[in-house]
Amino acid sequence: MNIHIISVVPELLESPFAHSIMKRAADKGLLQVTVHHLRKWAINEYGTIDDYAFGGGAGMVMMCEPLVKAIEELSAAAPFDEIIFFTPDGKRFDQPTANELSLKENMLFICGHYKGIDQRVRDHFITREISIGDYVLSGGELAAAVVVDAVGRLIPGVLNDETSALFDSFQDNLLAPPVYTRPEVFRDWKVPDVLLSGDHKRIEEWRYEQALKRTQEKRPDLLEGE
Repeated sequence: MNIHIISVVPELLESPFAHSIMKRAADKGLLQVTVHHLRKWAINEYGTIDDYAFGGGAGMVMMCEPLVKAIEELSAAAPFDEIIFFTPDGKRFDQPTANELSLKENMLFICGHYKGIDQRVRDHFITREISIGDYVLSGGELAAAVVVDAVGRLIPGVLNDETSALFDSFQDNLLAPPVYTRPEVFRDWKVPDVLLSGDHKRIEEWRYEQALKRTQEKRPDLLEGE
């Protein structure tokens, strides 16, 4: 999978992809993330990429010309399956969306800044708009890092145990059940006996029951469509 990211502050994305699972994905050749500085396509030698909004009001708007030049130049090398813009008014990002995006081969992410991007870019180039939550960030870089991580870990071969992602929270509209590790007893707190039984059928039944209980208690909204 190839993901290109257009950013005004590319330095914010250096660390998330340089460590842990995302780094292993890159080392295995399974995920290539390339970050592009939007100022490469600035309209002048001063690096201008934004301007005041028509109609007045506070804040700056990212201009059409730099973004369109960037999109068209990058698209010429390899057409994108998705061109995604991160914005508070986008569709809420969730596990089914991550699953869907993990099947794509080539994507372009655009990180907004200031008051956002000129609407004409959204109208003519963006194929999907995503929000990671009902709050406002300083820019789209952190949202891009979240989505790359959520999608990248689903690529076959990225996780050491490929079945692990299948049992994550939200994969079946349930939260994950409680997990335990050694020692079996800590400060008189015992691991549930069923997990030590070796009876895989009983263990799976217990895990499902616990997942359902946890979801009912913490996120009943996930069960509303059931």
